[in-house]
Amino acid sequence: MAIKIFVDQGHNPQNPNAGAEANGVREQDITYDIGVRVAAILGNDPNFDVRLSRNWPEEQLGTSNATSLQARVYEANTWGADFFISLHCNSSTNTSASGSETYVYSAGSPAYTMGERILEGLNDMTGLRNRGVFIRPSLYVLRATSMPSVLVEMGYITNLGDVYLLTNDPESFAKGIVRGINLYYGFVR
Repeated sequence: MAIKIFVDQGHNPQNPNAGAEANGVREQDITYDIGVRVAAILGNDPNFDVRLSRNWPEEQLGTSNATSLQARVYEANTWGADFFISLHCNSSTNTSASGSETYVYSAGSPAYTMGERILEGLNDMTGLRNRGVFIRPSLYVLRATSMPSVLVEMGYITNLGDVYLLTNDPESFAKGIVRGINLYYGFVR
């Protein structure tokens, strides 16, 4: 039976729950694009079944921040996903901050290991620094899902190098995330 991966493209195209903006780009546009690419790659692999939280660029989920997050989690829980992967872009007042990091509910969990593998895949494919896995049980998409969940901060939109890669080579991020998922399941080495 295929492994069910729910890919959540973080944020809505507009408020409520729009993402960060910097350097002329919007987080929600980057996460939408890379999520579609991840789903396309996984969808061509018989080992996986995949669903997206946003199925077209203008799709709005919920009418507030809370209901936007609830809609994403509800869809994954109702579908019975095996893993929930939420895609995001980081931002910082320190424009030299760079790299990828992941957030999970707890240490020693399947999500923690998946977070490590995704970071390996992203580093392999993009060359961005692996900033590590962080424990964040307060994040709704990590605590309210009934399956292991990883929130992926793919890169910093406030860093010119990171944002250049995110916007000019989104395929490398998609391939890195998929490589990490495949590493986790032992389909590649």
